Amino acid sequence: MKVSVIIPTLNEQQTIASAIASATQAGADQIIVVDGGSTDQTIQIAAGNASIVTSDRSGRAAQQNLGAQSAVGDVLLFLHADCRLSSDSISDLRNRLRSSPETIAGCFRQRIDQPGIRYRSLEAGNLWRARLLKWAYGDQGIFVRTSVFHEYNGFPDVCFLEDLLLMKQIRRAGRIVVLDSHIEVSARRWQRRGVLRQTLRNWVIVALANLGTSPERLLRLYPNDR
Repeated sequence: MKVSVIIPTLNEQQTIASAIASATQAGADQIIVVDGGSTDQTIQIAAGNASIVTSDRSGRAAQQNLGAQSAVGDVLLFLHADCRLSSDSISDLRNRLRSSPETIAGCFRQRIDQPGIRYRSLEAGNLWRARLLKWAYGDQGIFVRTSVFHEYNGFPDVCFLEDLLLMKQIRRAGRIVVLDSHIEVSARRWQRRGVLRQTLRNWVIVALANLGTSPERLLRLYPNDR
């Protein structure tokens, strides 16, 4: 079972090397970096260790869909550039999908790279949201069987919340799981905006999305989302 790791980037020179290294160490069969117009050294850093695809459109949905077109894997694993896979993550993924044909997608348990009860609480909340609602977010390392991804036409062509919308689309196609292996997540967004403020903002955005507010309007509440 081949696994293609797809990493969307935009000015991620500080993080891209570690993201690629983690995918390599985890045993990815293919690593694709899809750049949305970086003006720093992201592409140069990534070029020696991953296939580079340049997108004429920024935004994770467009970038990840473009990367999926170049993927050869039976499974697509979408990795944010500020996240790192654990060494056992891809073997865990392969074992679960081989032993459970009804499983079509999933994510990993988060480990935020800062100490403190606030971050452990975030990890626990995100874990149970993914388990109970089947809403995996991009920083949890979404993986999908390639056949299912293409059957549902990939990520919706939106500027924001593509991860949530994809999970809602595919959850009736089969089982969605949270694996025991971890993905390490940068705390930079919570540090930049504050844990409570960022968390409340996320809740408001998801609530408004479920009430039908467009991704374009919601993006205004989440500026500089990278």
